[in-house]
Amino acid sequence: MVGRFFKEFSLFSAVLILIILAGIFATLYIYASDSIHQFGWHFLTTDVWEVGEDDEGGVFGGLIPIVGTLLTTLIAMVIAVPIAMGIAVFLTEVAHPMLIKPVSIAIELLAAIPSIIYGMWGLFYFAPIIQHLFGGSGVGLLTAGIVLAIMIVPFMSAITKDAMNVVPGVLKESAYAMGATKFEVIKDVVMPYSKTAIIGSVILALGRALGETMAVAFLIGSIMKFPKHLTDPTTSIPVLLANNFSEAQDLELSSMFYLSLVLFGVSFIIISIAKFYFLGRKR
Repeated sequence: MVGRFFKEFSLFSAVLILIILAGIFATLYIYASDSIHQFGWHFLTTDVWEVGEDDEGGVFGGLIPIVGTLLTTLIAMVIAVPIAMGIAVFLTEVAHPMLIKPVSIAIELLAAIPSIIYGMWGLFYFAPIIQHLFGGSGVGLLTAGIVLAIMIVPFMSAITKDAMNVVPGVLKESAYAMGATKFEVIKDVVMPYSKTAIIGSVILALGRALGETMAVAFLIGSIMKFPKHLTDPTTSIPVLLANNFSEAQDLELSSMFYLSLVLFGVSFIIISIAKFYFLGRKR
């Protein structure tokens, strides 16, 4: 009786996830239908976002926020992945035992900080540094990407560290006994054994980076134009939605749901590719 209950409850939980996923997609599609019928696929290649005078018309395109979302995520991942891997390797293979616990606690605290605090900190700390080094206003793709990288590093490093900690000691001892160096043990034993968890941590961080709103809203500039340089301000899909959603009406509101549907699709596609392709390739 108990076994059957747990089996049915597990099935219900799994099906519930699929229902929620389908429900989110259906809701976004229904509310975005007006914009989809009005602009079609041209919405994805149009770089104009103008509200009509009658509050019902207008021309809306999602190219600029889509590009801004992808670029900030790319910058963040390029910076965060090697740093997170370095932290995990240091804590599991290099660090003195007295350092492991305080550094691990610090990583957990970083993961618990609200995103809006990262945004405020980046605006008053990183923006002046970027402005001094590269010119411009200080807010833009680079600043947003750096702070976004800092936000996702704790997630990747914590998961990777836990995965590396469960590598059987006999494997590493056997490698050392065969004359392998510490670098070779990490590269040929620890990393391959932990590859699934490492890729999983990158995928989780990628999902958060794609959908991050408040921190990026402080730092990206919130301007509807293509960035010509990394330091130029632009906007992203979550930032555009957060800034304009409360005042949007009719076709503009439908276009925002269209953007939400695009973000949903982009996140799903990128994470699916990362999961099935890279995990399948590593096996």
